[in-house]
Parts: sequence; structure tokens; C-alpha cells
Amino acid sequence: MPDWMKLKLKSRLLEEISITSDMNKTLQMEKIKTRLKAEFEALESEERHLKEYKQEMDLLLQEKMAHVEELRLIHADINVMENTIKQSENDLNKLLESTRRLHDEYKPLKEHVDALRMTLGLQRLPDLCEEEEKLSLDYFEKQKAEWQTEPQEPPIPESLAAAAAAAQQLQVARKQDTRQTATFRQQPPPMK
Repeated sequence: MPDWMKLKLKSRLLEEISITSDMNKTLQMEKIKTRLKAEFEALESEERHLKEYKQEMDLLLQEKMAHVEELRLIHADINVMENTIKQSENDLNKLLESTRRLHDEYKPLKEHVDALRMTLGLQRLPDLCEEEEKLSLDYFEKQKAEWQTEPQEPPIPESLAAAAAAAQQLQVARKQDTRQTATFRQQPPPMK
């Protein structure tokens, strides 16, 4: 075989190899392109989901803060009521002492007036408790015992008790986790 034929054959062979190689590379490129498109669509989909998750988290945090604020207001109301109750109890104690002093002043005066009436042959005046039951010292002592008893705290509903127990278990599990995360957490207001 002459050299020029060998060269032509070689050239044709190289051309076919080149075409085959180009076809393989083109096929490989198309496969990668298809995978790239699929990955990009998955990436866009996951970005949308992440955005939705973050929006939901923001809404939940807003709701949480609204509840925290509501609890803070309830605690403030409780503090105001406790102070009002203490002030009212102090006022009642002062009134009770004042009533007791007046009763103590009244008793000897009444005894003196009754003695004068008896010397004049008149009947004694009725006692205060005979005129009105509320004017006896026993009545005031009984009332004082009633309003000085501390109010009982209402029992916690079962659903809240279960939620509190679950939160406590979660807190214990977090304490056992030795990994430390450096994230910012919104702290609830202090409870009394």
C-alpha cells in the first residue's frame, strides 16, 4: 500500500475517531446538561421551600412574642391586684382597730349611762349587739378571719400540665446534650 493511501486511511481513521469522540463528548455534555437542569430546578425548589420555612418561623416567633407579651401583661395585672389586695387589707385592719377603739370608748360610757339611768329608775339601754349584730366585736373578728385567708391558686388544666411536663423533659434532654450552640434566643420575661 502506498504511503499516500496509508496517510489517507490514517486521516479517515482519525476523522472517524474524532467524530466518535465528538459524539461521545456531545452525548456526555447533553447528559450533564440534563442533570445540571434537574439540579438547578431542585435548587430553586429548595430555595422556595427554605423561604417558606423562614416565613413560617417568623410568624411563629411573632405569635410567641405576642403570647410572651400577653403573659407579661397578666403578671403585671396580678402584681397590681396583689398590691391592691394588700392595701385593702391594711385599710380594713386600720378600720378594725378604729372600730375596736370606738367600741372600747363606748363600753364604759354605756355602763356609766346605764348606772345613771338605774339610779333614776329607768331601764338600761340595749347593748350594741342587741340593736345590730354587726356592731359586736365577734362579728369583726369573724370578718377579719374571712378576708385574711389567702386565695387558693386555681389548678392547672391537664393540657397545660402535660405541655409543661413535655417542656421540662425537652429541657432536661437539652442539658444532657453536650454540644453548645452559639445562637441568639429571645428570653421570656421573668415570672414571679
